[in-house]
Amino acid sequence: MNREWSELNKAMQAQIKKKDTYKTGIDTLLSLRSRLMQTLVSFKEELCREDFNAIPFINADGYHSKTIAYSIWHVFRIEDIVAHTVIKGEEQVFFAGNYKERIHSPIITTGNELVKQQIADFSKQLNLEELYSYVFEVCESTGKMLERLSYDELKRKIPEERKGYLKSLNVVNDSEKAIWLIDYWCNKDIRGLIQMPFSRHWIMHTEACLRIKSKIHS
Repeated sequence: MNREWSELNKAMQAQIKKKDTYKTGIDTLLSLRSRLMQTLVSFKEELCREDFNAIPFINADGYHSKTIAYSIWHVFRIEDIVAHTVIKGEEQVFFAGNYKERIHSPIITTGNELVKQQIADFSKQLNLEELYSYVFEVCESTGKMLERLSYDELKRKIPEERKGYLKSLNVVNDSEKAIWLIDYWCNKDIRGLIQMPFSRHWIMHTEACLRIKSKIHS
């Protein structure tokens, strides 16, 4: 793992555990996310469109077995779903902004159900400019939510009825590769969600994208 990202993530996790360092922890998290976003934006500036569809590790196990376009979609669909549906019980940026049509996506899910060539074929269909618009809007929205979260809210559990609401939206595929996400998210408290979709998940997929980029340009 990138040492700077790893150290920021480790510091953030320790800081948000204590009330007197909680706000500093949120600042650390936002700083980490800003650095990760710089890397994601660098792909847009440095790579050609075909690079976003490349899947050089198609038969591997792990986050690097995807494409860069898929990885970006996946990270921000999950963040949008968790921030707006799971935590806040409100409309996702994806639907409010009509992003399915704008991005030209054939799916509204996280993409967990896609494998190998399906991932590459999916990636080719996406409008990258609109995908990045979605990324920026989701990131900004989550950042505002994190800044407003109080320390006492971190222990808040997700209401049981939220699972049914989440299922009704069909944003998580019902295949075994994806359906587990609903229980995974809804059984965590807010602190647990901060530590996975909003930080560590970004890191793991961004590092995988860097590995893909390195391979296709080697």
